[in-house]
Amino acid sequence: MFGFWKKKGGEIPEEQLWQKSAEQRARERQEAGAVPQALRALGQEFLPEELEVLAVTGATPFSGSQGEEGDGLWPASIGLTAWMEADRPELHQGEFRLETIADNQLMPVLRQRARPDFIIRFQARRSEDGTRLLLLDLPEPGFDPDLKAILDEQKKPVTFWAEGLGTFALNRALGWFEAEADWLGSPIRLDLDRDEDREKCLSHLRALMNWDGRLRDCAARDLLELANDWASDGGCEEREPEEITRGQFMERLEPDAVQISGDGSFDFWFNDGALFWGHSIHVTGSLEGGPEKAEMEG
Repeated sequence: MFGFWKKKGGEIPEEQLWQKSAEQRARERQEAGAVPQALRALGQEFLPEELEVLAVTGATPFSGSQGEEGDGLWPASIGLTAWMEADRPELHQGEFRLETIADNQLMPVLRQRARPDFIIRFQARRSEDGTRLLLLDLPEPGFDPDLKAILDEQKKPVTFWAEGLGTFALNRALGWFEAEADWLGSPIRLDLDRDEDREKCLSHLRALMNWDGRLRDCAARDLLELANDWASDGGCEEREPEEITRGQFMERLEPDAVQISGDGSFDFWFNDGALFWGHSIHVTGSLEGGPEKAEMEG
């Protein structure tokens, strides 16, 4: 029923041998009974009819939630922006998911076969509402002129200009708009979610630019002691390292990026100026409550 690994005639090119090996290992898992059992549980959420489907993938690759033990099988999926049955003209556009189960062997095969921004052909079963498809075999490249038009349109750059902030471009893989801007003489990346109220976010970003001192002060309040501990651990044995003052700490921070939400909450990152050997400093808060806390990140 679940024909993941179809046998092909002819020889396989040398550059695809790694894929054949991965598929063979996954096939062995299937023959051992693990794949059918996992698929059977997932398959209960889909209608029984098997369809030949053509679909357009979204901006992100196949991904899954791996188990805590680091092996075994786990759910995997990729976003679709449009799909149709191969023998029917009806076209479905929107946000859909193509789902399956995978392991360490199968995941790279899926990512190679179903790349982002691509047209694929595969066997599937659909959910009752049509928003989810269950993958029944390995995807192949596909083509349809209507799907090609959708693919070409979704790949076009999406940008807008904001006074005082610059040009924002949509990062489709991450789902937010990004801009490179000037933050009081230093370069910084500005991020805002594409689904947020754009004008509110831009207003919040402009207001936050007046908070440079408050952001640095929050970072110093929460991390100055830790910075001196790090300096002590990395100091020269022949002499004690000089204590980092609050002013020195704040001065060494370099703005890196900020993410803003429509409700005024923000995440702000500084480069650490070698205070923590290259780790980032993350300040969170809101325009209503002010900077709340700062943490060192890897």
